[in-house]
Amino acid sequence: MQACKIVFVFAASGKQILVYSFTYYREKWQTNCQRKSIQNRPLDGLQETSLGSSPPSNSPGEQQGKSKVLYCGICHSDLHMVKNEWGVTQYPLIPGHEIVGVVTEVGSKVEKFKVGDKVGVGCMVGSCRSCDSCDNNLENYCSKMILTYGAKYYDGTVTYGGYSDNMVADEHFIVRIPNNLPLDAGAPLLCAGITVYSPLRYFGLDKPGMHVGIVGLGGLGHVAVKFARAMGVKVTVISTSPNKKQEALENLGADSFLVSRDQDQMQAAMGTLDGIIDTVSAVHPLLPLVALLKSHGKLVLVGAPEKPLELPVFPLITGRKTVGGSCVGGIKETQEMIDFAAKHNITADIEVIPMDYVNTAMERVLKADVRYRFVIDVGKTLKPDV
Repeated sequence: MQACKIVFVFAASGKQILVYSFTYYREKWQTNCQRKSIQNRPLDGLQETSLGSSPPSNSPGEQQGKSKVLYCGICHSDLHMVKNEWGVTQYPLIPGHEIVGVVTEVGSKVEKFKVGDKVGVGCMVGSCRSCDSCDNNLENYCSKMILTYGAKYYDGTVTYGGYSDNMVADEHFIVRIPNNLPLDAGAPLLCAGITVYSPLRYFGLDKPGMHVGIVGLGGLGHVAVKFARAMGVKVTVISTSPNKKQEALENLGADSFLVSRDQDQMQAAMGTLDGIIDTVSAVHPLLPLVALLKSHGKLVLVGAPEKPLELPVFPLITGRKTVGGSCVGGIKETQEMIDFAAKHNITADIEVIPMDYVNTAMERVLKADVRYRFVIDVGKTLKPDV
């Protein structure tokens, strides 16, 4: 099926850029090749969207860079957003926040990058730049943080993500990709990588000799194992799937493996972990995980289930244990993570797909049928002409 060129306003300057329209429609992504004005109407609880004509210009503003998108990872949150499982989705929606490419044009005041540089854009494209969080390089916790897609930009327009051929963003929110880091396998690090790297650093679970558990061996979990191992941490993978044991131990280098449904294994491991990074985005019990922690241990949630989780308080009190959360990382820390990954040869395990495979990929993400991250080959499979 041939893709259709559409227009949206992404940059604060109001410059328009081209993307391709993929609309979640009756549980499927559909391309729309009719030139119409934007229309939304309810359909089975979702939205059908038609988008219109080509723009006269898509040049970056003074402090912005324009990049040709080469690869974009498919994050599980893309599926959450597409189906409006968090109740915040604005249609039309163009997902994608694991974006890498090459700079093709820069604004007159851009200093960080030049044409030809390899760059990436992660989960955010804006913030207030003046609050305490922003002053401390924690733009991800700014109350006015602007997500890369599905949010309102400074000028009131809706942001759209990296399932597109070009990207325009403020230089502050663009990170440099080292030459030795593969663009395709490096793309998921802009979300999955920083999502696990940041809590390992912030909660002090990065000290050599510490024992850290990683719950879930998916897109986030497999990268968490790699970062923790590179930091010198002893790693135990905790999974409901016994068939992932060999993968965890032999391919990813974990030190041990626990089947969370095996009561004997869980009982034997009680009180052995300094911390746990919980990457699971489905509803699951927390009490068995809390029991694995040593006194003063930390359980950090980075997955985002659509329904609340039950949290017993008594085990926290008796062991002075902490349950916390973490949401990606600031731009400075994201660059630090990318540089760390390049130094230690850390990449995501990926399956590269063409754009017209997105329907099937979304269905497989829902079934956890991917090892471990889909990456869309945007540069080669998304054509600029209708």
